[in-house]
Amino acid sequence: MNPRGKTALITGGAHRVGKAITLALARAGANVVINYHASVRAAEETADEVRALGVHAMPIRTDISDDEQVQAMIKQAEAHLGSVDILVNNASLYLQTPFPATDHSGWHRITRVGIDGPYFCANAAAPGMLARGEGAIINIIDLSAIEPWPNFIAHSVSKAALWALTRQLALELAPRVRVNAVAPGPVLPPADYSPQHIARTADKTLLGRWGTPADVAEAVLYFVQADYVTGNTLFIDGGERYGHHKREGG
Repeated sequence: MNPRGKTALITGGAHRVGKAITLALARAGANVVINYHASVRAAEETADEVRALGVHAMPIRTDISDDEQVQAMIKQAEAHLGSVDILVNNASLYLQTPFPATDHSGWHRITRVGIDGPYFCANAAAPGMLARGEGAIINIIDLSAIEPWPNFIAHSVSKAALWALTRQLALELAPRVRVNAVAPGPVLPPADYSPQHIARTADKTLLGRWGTPADVAEAVLYFVQADYVTGNTLFIDGGERYGHHKREGG
């Protein structure tokens, strides 16, 4: 699919990796719907940057864990921009949830955004895509989908579920709508990372360095444009999956 003139909806599209994806799609000529929940100022600033590129930007505040709000967001986007041709399920909550737990509120909060949210967004966008005869859905997962991370049970399970949802939607929506996933490794340090932590993380990769949000955005653009690719996952991790073998096998 050529993104020029199409409409892309990016959940969590106002900041960090989501902003890089939003701007990359805008530079490719797509009009963008910037979904956000609390980042009002960031959403407006990103929208201004998008408009400066000569395409339309529509920030919409939506709690994607609420199906009714998601349905309203899709209807608003279609009413103003005519369609939602590209959906990027990027929004997630990166919070620790130690296990065993006595308080399950963190589990519910994270899985509602990380599992229910992408499901609701895809479910709301798919009918229009199917009716128009084409569409692209890209889900943003990470390496926790294939390996456990200590104290991140809700996040890891959410990303594994989103990976499974990618394959299931590719099957359910074929051949008109393609569905793929991008799995970033270290591309943007959390705010609480020390210089030592950043260096240790870089050393875990085969390339010995961090990537960038732009690397993730390029992978998203690839999946938008790759018309014979569906049900696949692209790891943008500098080889981190195999980094523990750099010095010894086994």
